[in-house]
Amino acid sequence: MGEAIAESDVLLETMENGIAVMRLNRPSKLNALADATVDTIVALLDEVAASSARVLIITGNGRGFCAGFDLSLAATIELAEGEPEAAGWMRRQERYAGMVAKLRSIPQPVIAAVNGASCGAGFALALGCDLRIAAKSAKFNCAFIKIGMSSCDMGLSYLLPRCIGTTNAFELMLTGRMVFADDAQRLGIVSKVVDDEALMESAVALAQEIVANNMMGVWMTKRGMWANLDSSFDSAIELENRTQILIHGTGDLHRLASAGGFMEGAKKR
Repeated sequence: MGEAIAESDVLLETMENGIAVMRLNRPSKLNALADATVDTIVALLDEVAASSARVLIITGNGRGFCAGFDLSLAATIELAEGEPEAAGWMRRQERYAGMVAKLRSIPQPVIAAVNGASCGAGFALALGCDLRIAAKSAKFNCAFIKIGMSSCDMGLSYLLPRCIGTTNAFELMLTGRMVFADDAQRLGIVSKVVDDEALMESAVALAQEIVANNMMGVWMTKRGMWANLDSSFDSAIELENRTQILIHGTGDLHRLASAGGFMEGAKKR
C-alpha cells in the first residue's frame, strides 16, 4: 500500500501499483454528500489528475456507497449579502454538478465500486464514473423525484439514457423505483455483481487490467469515448484517427511489435 491522505469526509489512498482509492467517509449518514464533502472530492480529483496514479476507484465506507444529498442541509443555504436565495441554491447546484463533470475530465479511468445505497446524487456520482461494479448489497434510484424535485439533476438525464437507453431511463427517472444489483447488471448500469466481501478485490483486479495497458492509450480511449457520445460518425472517426497517430508517436506500438507482444497477447486470449 502507498500513501494515505485523510480529508475528514473523504479518504484517498494511493497504492504502489498505480491505483488510487477514494473512500467516502460519512458512514453514519450512508456517505450522504454535504457541501464540504463535495469540495473535498473535487480537490482530491484534481490531486489524482496531477499524480502518477493510473486508475481511480471510488467506494464508500460502511454500509452505503452514497445516499445522495444530505437532506439535513435542505433548509439552509449560505448567501452573500443581498444575494437572492435562488442564486445561492444555483451556486450549490453547480457545485454538486461540477463534481460529476470533474470525474469525466480527469485522465484516469474511474471505477465506482458500489456497496449498498447509491441514490439521487449518489447515483449520479456512480454514473459519472467510467466503469461500475456492484456488491450484491448495491441498490440504485433516482431519489430526487421522491422528494418533490426533478430527476434531471447532476447530469443524470444525460448519463442514464446513454447507459441503459431512453425507455428504461424514463421509467427509473419518473418512478424513482429502487433497482437492486442483479437488475442493475441486466439493465447495464453495472458490468459485474460480486459478493460484498469481494467488491474491492474485484475493483482492484479490474484496475490492474487497465494499468497493464499503455497509459496514453488508456487516456485517449477515455477522452475519445466521452467526446464521441455526442459526435457524428464522421467526427468520431476523425477524432479516433488523430488520437491513434498521437499515441503512435510514443513508440510503444513499435516496441510491442518488435518484442512479439501482440502475438503473446493473442496466445494468452
